[in-house]
Amino acid sequence: MAQVPASIRAEAERLRKQIQHHNHCYYVLDRPEVSDAEYDRLFDRLTKLEAEYPELVTPESPTQRVGGQPVAAFGTVRHTIPMLSLGKVTNEGELAEWWRRTSDGLGGEPFEVVAEPKLDGLAVELVYEGGRFVLGSTRGDGETGEDVTQNLRTIKAIPMVLREERVTPPARIEVRGEVYMEKQRFAELNRRIEEAGQEPFANPRNAAAGSLRQLDPRITASRPLQIFLYGIGALEGGSCETYEQELDLLEALGFRVVQPKAVCRTLDEAIRFCRRMGESRDELAFEMDGVVLKVNGLDQQGRLGERSRSPRYSVAYKFAPRQATTVVRDIEVQVGRTGALTPVARLEPVRVGGVEVANATLHNQDEIDRKDVRIGDTVLVQRAGDVIPEVVGVVLEKRRGTERKFRMPENCPVCGARAQRPEGEVVARCINFGCPAQVKGRIEHFASRAAMDIEGLGTKLVDQLVEKGLVASPADLYDLTQEQLAGLERMGEKSARNLLNAIEASKTRPLARCLFALGIRHVGEHVAEVLAEEFGSLEALIAADEARLASTHEIGPTLARSVREFLDNPGNLAAIERLRRAGVQFPAVPKRDKPAARAFAGKTFVFTGALQHLTREEAEALVRERGGRAASSVGKKTDYVVAGEAAGSKLAKARDLGVTVISEDEFRKLLAND
Repeated sequence: MAQVPASIRAEAERLRKQIQHHNHCYYVLDRPEVSDAEYDRLFDRLTKLEAEYPELVTPESPTQRVGGQPVAAFGTVRHTIPMLSLGKVTNEGELAEWWRRTSDGLGGEPFEVVAEPKLDGLAVELVYEGGRFVLGSTRGDGETGEDVTQNLRTIKAIPMVLREERVTPPARIEVRGEVYMEKQRFAELNRRIEEAGQEPFANPRNAAAGSLRQLDPRITASRPLQIFLYGIGALEGGSCETYEQELDLLEALGFRVVQPKAVCRTLDEAIRFCRRMGESRDELAFEMDGVVLKVNGLDQQGRLGERSRSPRYSVAYKFAPRQATTVVRDIEVQVGRTGALTPVARLEPVRVGGVEVANATLHNQDEIDRKDVRIGDTVLVQRAGDVIPEVVGVVLEKRRGTERKFRMPENCPVCGARAQRPEGEVVARCINFGCPAQVKGRIEHFASRAAMDIEGLGTKLVDQLVEKGLVASPADLYDLTQEQLAGLERMGEKSARNLLNAIEASKTRPLARCLFALGIRHVGEHVAEVLAEEFGSLEALIAADEARLASTHEIGPTLARSVREFLDNPGNLAAIERLRRAGVQFPAVPKRDKPAARAFAGKTFVFTGALQHLTREEAEALVRERGGRAASSVGKKTDYVVAGEAAGSKLAKARDLGVTVISEDEFRKLLAND
């Protein structure tokens, strides 16, 4: 193997440091210094160098955050210093009593406490040796936790290498923190999960814990996890005198330290901070269920000592639960922008966590049946920040026998089209392309970059167009005039003209993009490409029955049923016809000559790992040009898996299934012999 040139090695090191710096700015400081495009350029260049020179790859490289393979089970980690749980107080009187005991334990000498939010997440410990992240674990029982190192590596706010600008990293440091999910990100994740017909998470804490404990780190990487660090366990090669200094050290080393916090010198100051946090908790991006107070002086902490399971020098001031009881007046069904039908309880208005609640989600019929919620029931309702209030359960003692059971309607309550609930899924859906409840979402999807790519047609403009009655379906976009657009907010003559040009240009988008733009359930960009290539024209696709669709490579019965249900809906066919009359061409895919080359004709190839001489897209195009298929996943019908550098789980699956695995050089020989 050729030696790596010194200039290349230096460039790779420089790129790693630049990317680590920008990760810190973006994920820790929330102050990005470069555009996404510039960041991607740096990352892509490093990826390319490491693919060309595999010996450059280090475990701490930004490219290796999601490099681990799925595991059968988590190993265990014994904490050097136990991760103790906190004692709790639930009112100001109990907090005053803790303060008195702390003062007595210190012989009446002055002390101060650091007060900070008590995050509602999953406690973890991170271990660094020589400034490098080597081990991560959950709190577990306090003595022993689970080894989740691979999954913690996927959280970009966690540095793989500690920063050295302000302080020399200690020889070994064990830091404690809380992995959590921001409320808005949690709501977005649950929407995606529900759209996929799966059970949503009950709350952000469950979502964070469930995401971090995935056996496949790639799933964890797809979840919007964040972390705050709040303390140090073991420390070798450094020292601190106060808890505040510990937090300063963590911040200097590049960690995201818990905020907001305050140093309180009196009980009154501590109470005021707790009150302020209780009043502002809904304004914070994350869930918090109280305030943690810790004696600041580490010497004083040591003198106060610990009980069997909790420290005397720290306490959790817990907020009152944000739950209340009320009565279900009715249950109505809302239709989401992707057609999902969601039952919502209309409640007797009740104040929960300082906010009046009149509606609460019931998720789906299975959840209603599980909780046995009926119209007229007295129920327990909880609210968690920005998350939609939900019904926790029924107060059975107050049931009188006059309550009515609820069943989801068979038809969409907005447009009247028959609702569909695919087998094995919990969410019923309206699949009518023209359903008014789905208009905005469908138009945004239709205009998105991967679909019709109508530049300038963003969410705010779509909202205006729909609300002013100018657009009620994607086809209406093609009837817009410059006069109509120029009258909209922040839409001048030039902007209107540019948008109309973009709409006109979209008429000739390739068939695959047009199919993706239709928003057929389960049909993403890749599946749209498969359908376009297999059937060649919109007419042929519409004429294909479910069996023909299911026999198509990479489609299968679930996708076939979804496509057929969409195309069997008269409203959807009418909407497609309107698009065609408006000038959208749905251009046919030219038939490719498929020579009977034994290595490619009718064969399915899957590529995994980094290729040295071709990009993944180039390799897949070469397969298709020769009459083969390029697939994204390995299955029983896969003929060849081409394994490049750092091949992942696809390689393991190919070996399990007995699929032929070849190298890139062997693939190139097949190309040369064709």
